[in-house]
Amino acid sequence: MKLSKVYPLLVAKAERKGRSRAEVDEVICWLTGYDVQGLRSQLERDIDYATFFHEAPAINPNCNLIKGVVCGVRVETIEDPTLQKIRWLDKLVDELARGKTMEQILRR
Repeated sequence: MKLSKVYPLLVAKAERKGRSRAEVDEVICWLTGYDVQGLRSQLERDIDYATFFHEAPAINPNCNLIKGVVCGVRVETIEDPTLQKIRWLDKLVDELARGKTMEQILRR
């Protein structure tokens, strides 16, 4: 799956609930270590989702605080590292769409 296909879906999910693209970008950058320019660059490269996470500058050390269920699976029990990162991001965007504050979402 291409990042350029998934990203608009993440943004649309958040925007339907009154959140912004900038907030989605902030969540993605917090998790992956990309800055906004780096995120845009990766979107322009049209890379796949796995490559996006493999090339991430620095997965946030607080990512182990992301807990919960996405698609019926607890994110903290996923064994495949790439799939776990993908589900972490899904969970963060779900929290954004559900109205949590950025402070809560970013585990501050």
